[in-house]
Amino acid sequence: MKFSTIAEKIRITATSSLATNPDHDPELTGVAAVDEARPGTLSYIEGDKFAALVTTTGASALILPQDEGLQAQATERGIAWLSTADPRLGFARAIALFYTPYRPAAGIHPTAVLDPTVSYGANVAIGANVVIQAGVHLGDDVCLHPNVVIYPDVQVGDRTVLHANCVIHERSQIGADCTIHSGAVIGAEGFGFVPTAAGWEKMEQSGIVVIEDGVRVGSNSTIDRPAVGTTRVGRGTKLDNLVHIAHGCQVGEAVVMAGQVGMAGGVKVGNRVILAGQVGIANQATIGDGAIATAKAGIHSDIAPGEIVTGIPALPHKVFLKASAVYRRLPEMYKTLQRLQKQLQE
Repeated sequence: MKFSTIAEKIRITATSSLATNPDHDPELTGVAAVDEARPGTLSYIEGDKFAALVTTTGASALILPQDEGLQAQATERGIAWLSTADPRLGFARAIALFYTPYRPAAGIHPTAVLDPTVSYGANVAIGANVVIQAGVHLGDDVCLHPNVVIYPDVQVGDRTVLHANCVIHERSQIGADCTIHSGAVIGAEGFGFVPTAAGWEKMEQSGIVVIEDGVRVGSNSTIDRPAVGTTRVGRGTKLDNLVHIAHGCQVGEAVVMAGQVGMAGGVKVGNRVILAGQVGIANQATIGDGAIATAKAGIHSDIAPGEIVTGIPALPHKVFLKASAVYRRLPEMYKTLQRLQKQLQE
């Protein structure tokens, strides 16, 4: 694929080496990391950490930040380039021009088991050993990979993909253009028990899970249904692998959760929140719009919109950094305290 064709298809606002040298339009056969690129590949530079690699990369073309110095270095080496405010976005779109994820052809595998009441739209793909129970509806272009199990009365929206071995429990509602990765469990019963003199008595979980359009759920993640009402994941939210969303949680739109995030029951997460790896959130906590929790943060109380928190228990990030500086000096401070105590005694 010609570099000029890629520049047109990735739909970003950019300046280009083609403007001054339209004859230098290399043929590209793929994409690569900038430090592993070879002739015929496209790569990108993002941030000062990788800027020096423009002088050593083997790539035939680069997507660069808006930096005239990097543009000049690339031109000097004969590398075609695009320069844009968001090189990573451009590169993400370029990858999609060279790679299409595997999808089986439309049709129903002969080993799949479908209840007679199942309904589905056009061009569905249903793989080997899939089990779909009564009252399920699948939209147009839905793809179910092998061994998917769908309990009764589930709704799955158009173009949604369920990867191998995921399980969708009864009455769950999954929107359009969602991706549920392998091993994920949607709508299993929440962890609800009532203490009694005789032990723990189970509270039936009669609610449902609703996943809105464009949500991505990573492998082996779990989203539980509540005793009553709804557990909801908002439009465009992206979950990494091994994320747990407990019963009755309300997750907003365009939220991002990294691996091993876990939240207890009744948590409310606003829109555009970022939760880094292994963040834990206690019962009923509310996380405001645009807040960020850094890795391993332990959140036990509400977080204001836009706030950045760190640590266990989670503190405002700037406070945590100051506390960490003090913590490193504790041995020295302890020696000073001992010396002062000795002086007072004398």
